[in-house]
Amino acid sequence: MEFLLGVLVGWAVAASAFAALRLLRPPRVISGEVRAMQTSLHAATVMLPDLRRGLSEESARKVLPHLRTLTQAAAVALGDQSHILAFEGAGHDHHQAGAELIPVSAPAREDRLHVESQIHCDHPGCPLGAAVAAPLVVGGELAGSFVALYTRGRRITPDDTRTVAEAASLISAQLELKTVDEQAERIARAELRALRAQISPHFIYNALAAIAGYIHSNPEEARELLTEFAEFTRYAFRGQRPYVTLADELHYVERYLRLERARFGERLQVRLEVAPEVLQAVVPVLSVQPLVENAVRHGVEKRGEGRIEIVGRHIDADVELRVTDNGVGMEPQRAREVLAGRGGGVGIVNVQSRLQSTFGPGYGLEIESAPERGTTVTMTLPKFRAGVRAA
Repeated sequence: MEFLLGVLVGWAVAASAFAALRLLRPPRVISGEVRAMQTSLHAATVMLPDLRRGLSEESARKVLPHLRTLTQAAAVALGDQSHILAFEGAGHDHHQAGAELIPVSAPAREDRLHVESQIHCDHPGCPLGAAVAAPLVVGGELAGSFVALYTRGRRITPDDTRTVAEAASLISAQLELKTVDEQAERIARAELRALRAQISPHFIYNALAAIAGYIHSNPEEARELLTEFAEFTRYAFRGQRPYVTLADELHYVERYLRLERARFGERLQVRLEVAPEVLQAVVPVLSVQPLVENAVRHGVEKRGEGRIEIVGRHIDADVELRVTDNGVGMEPQRAREVLAGRGGGVGIVNVQSRLQSTFGPGYGLEIESAPERGTTVTMTLPKFRAGVRAA
């Protein structure tokens, strides 16, 4: 990543100097040096998304043409620790995926390049004569190699080795980000399992008790409530669904509130007002429902009655969703402790953690509360985030 930043700064300086020269002289055709610079920048940029998906035969095949452009080598290859994943350029007819990693010694150490001035190839007429192999290091361990190969008689220069090393650093950085993404996803799934384990006993007991109360007095209502209960639990405990649209989440929040109204009747008042343009924003599953459940438990249950408002609106590129109750409230210091995970339930902290691991520390929850004045929990998230999709 430092390499990419350095290259971008260097290109920016060169481009600025080039622009200044153009102001001092008549317009002319773009120089070959600047055009090569633009080509290299394009090659570095377009291969990043594929590398972010990890090192595989498919991703290697897609990025190698760009790596060849970046290094200006006769051929390039990406491999795991022993075999070629993909090969591009001169000699592709006999250097192919699945073969041993090029007839050049693999990097002896994870932090060093290996320069081979004369490679050996049994294939007659192989045009390749020299190579630079650079290690791909992820999490401090050797994950593979990037090899740049040059034609016979071509002398490898310090610029060649530096370019290959920096390209390998760029590849390694993207692979490292893939590992970080996977770790964050595992953590998010573990937190979701913890949240499901927490809400299930409380919710199931209350919902079934409410349904049981209607079995004799209003069987039709009991059947409808049982359907609502089944749909909600299917949504809440479905395993492979980390993200949903806000519309989906609110749909099942309404099912949850329908079951709570079966308990409280007219003592529970609900107002839902969400701008249509924010409904397709993507949220972690069960990120709004715990906020509403807290409003019911700490607002309505403690007073015996109450009002809950769910209001959503868009603010530029973000979505703001407020869940407000008129319950007993709490001291502001206590609200800060709850959000920090000190002495409160895991629901709020769980939602906060998943929001911030998904969207970054600039997003998440805020709590405003005062004794006997109720509580407002505000969720802020982006309307769109690359790589975060609803299932």
